[in-house]
Amino acid sequence: MAVSPFHNDAGFDRVAAFYDPLSRLVFGRSLQRVQRQALACLPTGGPHVLLIGGGTGWVLPELLRLRPQAQVLYLEASPEMLRQARKTLRRQAPQHMEQVEFRLGTEAALAPQEQFDAVLTFFLLDLFAPARLHELVQRLNRARRPQAPWLVADFAPPRAWWQHALLKAMYCFFGFTTGISGRQLPDIRAALAGVGLLAGPAQSGYGGMVEAVGFYPA
Repeated sequence: MAVSPFHNDAGFDRVAAFYDPLSRLVFGRSLQRVQRQALACLPTGGPHVLLIGGGTGWVLPELLRLRPQAQVLYLEASPEMLRQARKTLRRQAPQHMEQVEFRLGTEAALAPQEQFDAVLTFFLLDLFAPARLHELVQRLNRARRPQAPWLVADFAPPRAWWQHALLKAMYCFFGFTTGISGRQLPDIRAALAGVGLLAGPAQSGYGGMVEAVGFYPA
């Protein structure tokens, strides 16, 4: 997998080298699968897409396979993750290199006038404590064109004891190694509802622990 479920800042440089094998060991292909499901909701044609917090970039070739005319801003706060994402695209889909801008930074690196036909946050929103999540959602929503969807692949509220235990272990591990602000899974749907977005049908995986959801203007 290319997107860390707890990836938000340069602290993820410390885990970039082994994150993908670790995620496959724990989740198999479930995290990639829900990201592919979310990509299926991309606007047609050649959309201008914001993909933020994309980690090592495995999803970029997938996105451009589905929407070969897309223009993508790949916004990533970890220099090492960004380097790997560029390398991944150059190796797997070099014909699309000029369609992707690789930009180092958080949402603060977006210019005020930048607008996108879709916003993609794959295993990003779970990283944050509620106040920080609110700030992030407000800023990203301002970068979304009026009818643009916000596509999310992320963790769902745990249903079973082992899901609670696994989430707790991940928050402890990534909190220690990367310094993320989140300590438990936030209410992602409520955060997006707060900017006027309604959830479409969800597709879930890994026993309902992960899901792909498109959010659309009310």
